Amino acid sequence: MAELGRPETPEETAARKAENSRAHRANQTTRNLILALLASLAIVLFTVLVVVRPETNLVKPVNYRTVATQAQKSVTETLAAPNLPADWRSNDAELKTGSGKTVTWYIGLITPSQQFVAVEQGIHTSDTWFGSLIGKSPATGHVTIAGIRWTIYDQRAASGTGNFPYSLTGTIGASHFVLHGSASDSEFQVLARAIAAQLKSSSGS
Repeated sequence: MAELGRPETPEETAARKAENSRAHRANQTTRNLILALLASLAIVLFTVLVVVRPETNLVKPVNYRTVATQAQKSVTETLAAPNLPADWRSNDAELKTGSGKTVTWYIGLITPSQQFVAVEQGIHTSDTWFGSLIGKSPATGHVTIAGIRWTIYDQRAASGTGNFPYSLTGTIGASHFVLHGSASDSEFQVLARAIAAQLKSSSGS
């Protein structure tokens, strides 16, 4: 640096310009870093506030009663299509054909507590059909719901039960039923009562 009142030497001029360039580059780098950080934050904020996020529950709703009406043309026994409260939802409904004359009407349901229950109605089935769904799980009791006697298979305390730690099996008219899933006892009872009410009404009993 030149002393006061003395002109800079060429070396001092070059050193000053080099220092100014270095300081400019440092400031430019810092500025660019801050701008990049702000841009990233803006993108994140935009994504959170503006972009439509999927619902936490990705279950695709299925109108099982409509499917039942369509499938009813293929079978003579009345298919279960219970009238459930609005906070029950279905994610599947289909008529399945097995070996021989065995036909199964299936409904997958999501309960108000976000648990799963499957309704399986066996048409043209024998008593051994229950075993194909329940396996070797032992019966743990019986319960009568809306005049229908159900056998209980409660395996909630066991491990490796998958999606079906609790099951009810029963017979309504000519159909065998298995209700199984992870719902509470009270939710199973709501479902069993709704099925009984619908089928008894359709049969005129």
